[in-house]
Amino acid sequence: MRTSLILAIVCTLLATIPVMTAVAAPKTDRIKIHYDPPGEPEHKEVHDYLRERRVLERLQEFLSPFLLPRTLKIEVAGCDGEADAFYGDDVITICYEYVIYLWHNKPEKTTPSGIAPSDAVTGPFVDTSLHEFAHAIFDMFELPVLGPEEDAADLVAAYIYLQLGPVEARRLIMGTAWAFMFEANKKGTPTMTEFADEHGTPAQRAYNVLCIAYGADSGLFDDIVSKGLLPMERAEYCDEEYEQIQDAYEDLISPHIDRDLAKKIFKGDWLDEPAKETPH
Repeated sequence: MRTSLILAIVCTLLATIPVMTAVAAPKTDRIKIHYDPPGEPEHKEVHDYLRERRVLERLQEFLSPFLLPRTLKIEVAGCDGEADAFYGDDVITICYEYVIYLWHNKPEKTTPSGIAPSDAVTGPFVDTSLHEFAHAIFDMFELPVLGPEEDAADLVAAYIYLQLGPVEARRLIMGTAWAFMFEANKKGTPTMTEFADEHGTPAQRAYNVLCIAYGADSGLFDDIVSKGLLPMERAEYCDEEYEQIQDAYEDLISPHIDRDLAKKIFKGDWLDEPAKETPH
């Protein structure tokens, strides 16, 4: 009788212990991609253009060295008229409307500072994709972020593609900065409520991108200071800003990367030639 009672008590206690589920080990190649079927004629043009150039496939390969604890899905999809991109629940969504916005607002020809129309689309598209990827790794790796997360995501994105070769890094930086400045000029003087947004103003984001680039390689980006694109008062401290970002990236994010695979990936050529323009 006593033995039966003891067994009953033990079984009851064991039943209250949470069952430990197996947690998958972080690994590379954990990116899935999806082109959502377009619902609008203009979306179909974007869909076909992106698929023909294997844009998401390239992004999938580019991000493959990250050791993710869960599968991350990257998709392009319609967003009910919103030109946007966002991350949530292990999914990055890049809106067809956002790509259309970039196409419609790119310069008609190469700018005096050497920015090709295609780079004014590719630069911000890559920057936005990596910005949302930064949100994903903050979430998946449970990283501490000191300051606004949107600012941190901007800096992580720029830092990642600055690790590419000098030609591609410069094209992406300059295309991204151009898009931010275009948006700033289009909007005009910000209202007070715009300063309350979780994102910096477009002009602030442009200067931050240019500063981290100049801090990374002042020789490659020396003309952005000589031409007045980045004020000297900011430029003289950009090397310190870059080092601060580099230290944080090495401490918090690099441990989650297969370094050998990353070296091979970053040696590749990722961008089409500037002459291959986007459709009008």
